[in-house]
Amino acid sequence: MKYKGTQIIAYYVNLAKKGTIKTVDIIMTDLNPKMTIAESKFIDYALGHVTSKEGFKRMEHYLFKGTIIQRNYCALYFSRKEEWPIVKKAYEMGFIDGRQAFSR
Repeated sequence: MKYKGTQIIAYYVNLAKKGTIKTVDIIMTDLNPKMTIAESKFIDYALGHVTSKEGFKRMEHYLFKGTIIQRNYCALYFSRKEEWPIVKKAYEMGFIDGRQAFSR
């Protein structure tokens, strides 16, 4: 991660607001087991700003084809947007567990 403090929030929110395949990919690439709790919260917050159709579809891609961490963040994203059919499908296909599927 290139930035520190409040800059990191602005960095991720700007990427999320663009909502392109490339910008969602950048955010998703930064999700990893070595990130700090603060970094994970910044990314989680920023993902809520993905509103474009292209970004939404890319998030759906990661829900079904991402790493475990990526799928978890995508499950939270879709749950918060109350996109239950997508969450249910991922759960029924075994891509997320019940805890991920029903968390907010």
